[in-house]
Amino acid sequence: MVEMTETANILHNATEHSLVLMDEIGRGTSTYDGLSLAWACAENLANKIKALTLFATHYFELTQLPEKMEGVANVHLDALEHGDTIAFMHSVQDGGGQ
Repeated sequence: MVEMTETANILHNATEHSLVLMDEIGRGTSTYDGLSLAWACAENLANKIKALTLFATHYFELTQLPEKMEGVANVHLDALEHGDTIAFMHSVQDGGGQ
């Protein structure tokens, strides 16, 4: 409930001068509900509000957004796999994650 209240506040009050940071919107819902919610938020922020937004998500489907909207890009944090461990490199790379 808190996540939705905070998201609604962002969507109602953000402007084109805002920096919006969103992390895993919709994570507390079913997969399709969460994806729909995340997509709608990203679309609204990009097309209507036009706020500079960093949108962290595990919904791979959202990597399609740059094909459908201007001003949207995918980036990911680089990581290296070593057997069953992951080393996070803390460098931003172009494109969606794998």
